Amino acid sequence: MAVVTDRGAGFSEVGGAASPAPVARAPPAPTDQGRHGTASPIQRIREKVADGGRRFLTALSLERDHGHFFHFVPVLLGAGAALWFAFGRPPSAMALVTLSAIFAGAGRIAAIRDRPGAHLLAAAALVFVGMLLADLETRRAATTILDSGVTTVVTGVVERREAGPRGEWRYLVRVTSTAEPRLKRPPERVSLLARGSQKAAGLGEMLTGRARLSPPSGPALPGLNDFAFSSYFSNIGAVGFFLGAPRLQGGEKAGDSETGWAAGEHVLFSLRDGISTRIRDVIGGDPGAFAASIVTGERRAMSREATEALRLSGLAHITAISGLNMALASGIFFVGLRMALSLLPGLAQAIAIKKIAAGGALVAAFAYLLISGYQVSAVRAFLMTAIMLIAVLFDRPAISLRNLSLAAIVIIALTPSAVMGPSFQMSFAATAALIAGYAAWRRRPRGSGLRLSFPGARLLGEGGKLIGGTFLTSFIGGLSTAIFAVAHFHRMAPHGLEANLAAMPIISMMVMPAGLIAMLLMPFGLDPPFLAIMGLGLEWVLVIAHAVAGWDEPIGFARMPLWFLPTASLGLLLLTLLRTRLRHAGSALLAVVVAVLVLRPVTPAPDILISEDGRLVGLPGPQESVATNRARPPRFIFDQWQAALRLKTHVAPQEVQAAATGPPRKTPPPSTALVPAGAALPGQPRQAPSIAQRRQWSEQEIQATGALMREAVKASGQGRFQCASKLWCVAQVRDGWTIATVDEPALVGGACDVADIVISARRVGFSSCRSGARLFTAETLRRSGAVEIHLGRRDAGEMALATSFEGPARAWSIHRRYDWRSGSFLSETAEETAGPAIFEPTAPERADIEAISGSGG
Repeated sequence: MAVVTDRGAGFSEVGGAASPAPVARAPPAPTDQGRHGTASPIQRIREKVADGGRRFLTALSLERDHGHFFHFVPVLLGAGAALWFAFGRPPSAMALVTLSAIFAGAGRIAAIRDRPGAHLLAAAALVFVGMLLADLETRRAATTILDSGVTTVVTGVVERREAGPRGEWRYLVRVTSTAEPRLKRPPERVSLLARGSQKAAGLGEMLTGRARLSPPSGPALPGLNDFAFSSYFSNIGAVGFFLGAPRLQGGEKAGDSETGWAAGEHVLFSLRDGISTRIRDVIGGDPGAFAASIVTGERRAMSREATEALRLSGLAHITAISGLNMALASGIFFVGLRMALSLLPGLAQAIAIKKIAAGGALVAAFAYLLISGYQVSAVRAFLMTAIMLIAVLFDRPAISLRNLSLAAIVIIALTPSAVMGPSFQMSFAATAALIAGYAAWRRRPRGSGLRLSFPGARLLGEGGKLIGGTFLTSFIGGLSTAIFAVAHFHRMAPHGLEANLAAMPIISMMVMPAGLIAMLLMPFGLDPPFLAIMGLGLEWVLVIAHAVAGWDEPIGFARMPLWFLPTASLGLLLLTLLRTRLRHAGSALLAVVVAVLVLRPVTPAPDILISEDGRLVGLPGPQESVATNRARPPRFIFDQWQAALRLKTHVAPQEVQAAATGPPRKTPPPSTALVPAGAALPGQPRQAPSIAQRRQWSEQEIQATGALMREAVKASGQGRFQCASKLWCVAQVRDGWTIATVDEPALVGGACDVADIVISARRVGFSSCRSGARLFTAETLRRSGAVEIHLGRRDAGEMALATSFEGPARAWSIHRRYDWRSGSFLSETAEETAGPAIFEPTAPERADIEAISGSGG
């Protein structure tokens, strides 16, 4: 008769009967007092450290046994790519191949021999592989970016187009030629805006017209988003607009003679364009543009008011073809097809209809990807959805962090540059947090719960689950993406949770099902009723967005330090990708980040802001105000300044005459005789002078300009510009510092005699002021990008500069060093010697300097 003794329970099982049994008592464990009675404090600390180390290794072993180390493969690849993009001088491709092979081989040998450090060697190899992938993508893109603004005749093939809210069209044009002037280094593709009511050009048609081209914008301030980076990897070398209506060139369409992939792509984009036009025609207005953005990804047709309302209410993510849209579309197709097949009992018993439904949903998701123009967010969403559906086909768990990691690996391998953008970061952060959050919810202790038995209790319970699921999803998604919203956009929607609770049931149960049915019926012309339902639902969503956006202002955050995003991202990754107690290291890291941000001293705002073209200059002041040299500053740049530095109030410049000599008079005083023929006096309409007139400044006019500048500086108060028409502006900054902005090159020399800092929005014939003033010109700003200046003591000439671009140029910024006159790129040495001391600031020696009128500085 077998006897099994359970010493822990104190019972013996004999023949299946349980009865009390004597328990062998173990000797009492030594108490802390006995164990440490003679131990020194240092020995106790060592024992605790050793015990903590053992627990740490045990937790690591559990994470490894559960396969959680695989979750960090895309993290390490993405980290390597991010490092390569951030480095000034990244390693060469050959060096990266060598390092990857060395560390991978060493890690493999260490793993075979069961040596410690194998995982660290493998991690280092993955980082180098990520850097190599970034290098390969950069070489593969090889986009030619326009070096500087130019007006020329552009002729090219329309590859894509998007309608605007006021009837304008945005074309993506593949350039075939330029003329008047012919560009030595033309971009391959340009994005051009055509205003007016002319007939829109179709895809594949040849378009020609005079256009103003500019390179993609750099960072509005050092550390902000560089739009040239994303344009480089999108193969867009310039942006601009047509001066007048472009003309169509007759003949055979470019798409008719294309073959292979190009022909297939032309067909796809034509289909996409037709679907967008059909949706906007049937629904109309902002709801129609909203519907087109959900189906095809074309978002430009929405009005600015609607776009702003969606952004402020936290609903802007609906307009992007992201994981939510793809999951809803494929999920609805999966459920619908499975339910339809279940109506055939014989078929349902003979084959696995679940796998058939999964295959059909995979095809639907792929079709959704194609008509969306396979944008980056759509590709990412499709890969995540496809991996989950393939998992269903092979009877594997559909939703898991492993599947998410596989999708991230594929995306990073194909487009490593995506890791630098907020779309990739926010999408994967939200998905990982949702998977980890619902996994923790499933592991929670389950109680008996409250059972309801009255009529309608089941319906009420299902409704509660729907509301609770929507709430939990919105809450987790909002928290996980807050890091990236603060880092990239410097603001958060305060009522995004409420808006999503109200809008997402409409999107899930009304908009997406109606849209899916409409797409299936569109080839037969039966889509209008379902598009109308879709439009009605989106109209309700817009009503919610406008209402929530008016509740409160968005929560603004000043520009974060450079360490914030990588450190906070690491904390979030540890919290979501690990399962043992090690995940709380992520919680601790996030808490430290928040504490440091709260307790750190407030970083003083810069004293002077200079845009990369030199046309906009700002002076941040008290009470979150900023004074600029433009009555109506360019919104694109100014909005970024306001968001990054939390500047709310704009202080417009004053006209010189009103400030210095009183109200405008019919007979201008002698001091205003500086204005040349064709220019305007303050308070009078300005006439457009010819190029010859603008260049004909006499010595007397230049001297009069300097005198008026001095009068304006004396009359001006601190922190506000005094401007003379559109010729120049001056201002006092603080501690006696003065600044001048000049739009006429002939006046720069006189401005050097008046101000400590001179900014010219145009090229000049010299690179520094002989008076000692610091000079910034259009040419030097083109190389340095936007500039921030922190001023110190004026008598000591203390001045600290921060520029957007420092060090060696990268592939997406090398165009800033191109000299179209010589047709060559400036070397780094030439840049340091030719430009004003932007890269190596020196103090202006400003004692009592005599005026050097017309001296060229």
